[in-house]
Amino acid sequence: MNDILAVERVGWRARLAAPGRGLLLVGLALVEAVAACVVAATAMLIPLGIGLYLFPPSVFWLSGLAERARRYAGRWSAVAVVRLGPARPAVPAGLLGRVRWCWQTLTDREFWYEYRWSLIDPIAGAFVAGVPFSLVVYGVFGALVQPFVWQPIDRAGGSNWYMVVHVNTWARALLAVPIAVAVTVFGLWYGPWLLRVHARLTRALLTVDRTEELTRRVEQLAGTRAAAVDSSAAELRRIERDLHDGAQARLVAMGMSLSNAERLIERDPEAARALVAEVRQNSSKALRELRDLVRGIHPPVLADRGLPDAVRALALDTPLDVEVDARLAHRLPPPLESAVYFAVNELLANAAKHSGAGRVDVAIALGGGLLRVRVRDDGCGGADLHRGSGLRGVQRRLAAFDGTLRVDSPAGGPTVVELEVPCGS
Repeated sequence: MNDILAVERVGWRARLAAPGRGLLLVGLALVEAVAACVVAATAMLIPLGIGLYLFPPSVFWLSGLAERARRYAGRWSAVAVVRLGPARPAVPAGLLGRVRWCWQTLTDREFWYEYRWSLIDPIAGAFVAGVPFSLVVYGVFGALVQPFVWQPIDRAGGSNWYMVVHVNTWARALLAVPIAVAVTVFGLWYGPWLLRVHARLTRALLTVDRTEELTRRVEQLAGTRAAAVDSSAAELRRIERDLHDGAQARLVAMGMSLSNAERLIERDPEAARALVAEVRQNSSKALRELRDLVRGIHPPVLADRGLPDAVRALALDTPLDVEVDARLAHRLPPPLESAVYFAVNELLANAAKHSGAGRVDVAIALGGGLLRVRVRDDGCGGADLHRGSGLRGVQRRLAAFDGTLRVDSPAGGPTVVELEVPCGS
């Protein structure tokens, strides 16, 4: 009943899009079936050696399809389908590395959940997702085509039925029209509800049962708590080091200069005046260092203007051509804004230092209970989540909010980094 009531709050834009989205999900289901066959075939070739080279690409293909299904479920039906763990690592070099990777994959729960999904979704999921499109097509056929084809069929001696109506006269052909309109409206009206059913089926196939999910959740929270504690301790040490080496040292020097000026003010006023001028300059530098330190803890523009304007300010300070598309209907919780801000800051810094990029596109959107950030640069690619400390730091920062980080960076570029963080409305 709650799902039916939820459909009443869906706009006509979502209803009109439901048949096309359902057809896209049917196409995805067909590709899943092919991917499942390819994965099974390449897995059986592993003992022969050739599977060590064919199995990994097929697994990444299947994982990419599953990730696309997760995104569709969250974007179209507001059903969050989260991964059990981090993204699958790249295949290491060397024969032993490939053997180890294949063994880890074949013993990975996430792989088997994705494979189970690829076997069931092409049957059950495709049926549910295809209903809105089928109803609309059948309704359009009855309303626009049926009145013009019944006569040729009847003259040829055929039997022409539209649902319960035997269309063999003009009156019955016209009677089929309102039925067809009702079928079309029904398909459009309940299309979002059927897509939500499909999304929940996707979640059921790609996630674990409640007990196992709670166990995994406890383990994940323990890990993220430890990472958050370590990150906080490291941040406090950084602040202490910056204060000790920067502002504190400069203030001590200012105190010594003022003491010297106090001794010289009677016998050498010019030297005392020079020392006071030097102290004034040092005070300005100390104030600037303190402002930079505060900006590194929590930028004032983030507190005053929110995440979109803070990211635009970052873009202005980046020596690249940065285009920001940020669409947020409301402010986010301050800790979440801060985490995403510094994550984007790190990604822009990586693009400027390592990728040789000339242009970066940043997209920030909120929908379906998820904050999505997409950073794309036109650099040389080659970014690896498992080798770069900066990307791992971003991942740890987001993990405290149950966020995920995905990196797509083939050799030659472009590099696309996607962040997803659950957040309430």
